[in-house]
Amino acid sequence: MDSDRDQRDAEDVEASGLRSDTGRAIGFSDAVFAIIITLLMLDLRTPEVPPGGLLHALLTRWPVYLAYVTSYLYVAVNWLNHKGTFHRIRCTDRGLH
Repeated sequence: MDSDRDQRDAEDVEASGLRSDTGRAIGFSDAVFAIIITLLMLDLRTPEVPPGGLLHALLTRWPVYLAYVTSYLYVAVNWLNHKGTFHRIRCTDRGLH
């Protein structure tokens, strides 16, 4: 009986607009993560070198590529943690937003 009443109370709160599905929050955060990953790419450029010198030019820029990979992995871990967190959340309210 109590579980039926709790479910009705939760439905009433959701119907009143105070709670909503997590789909919009997940979609928004996915877009933010996609923008962050895109911005990481802006620093990666192909060096202007004569023919035959590309490998050496790329090897001299190894700190830039290491920074990109490190940043990408950091963002990816945060994205996966965010997905895992929202997998456990059934609905959102103003405080969570």
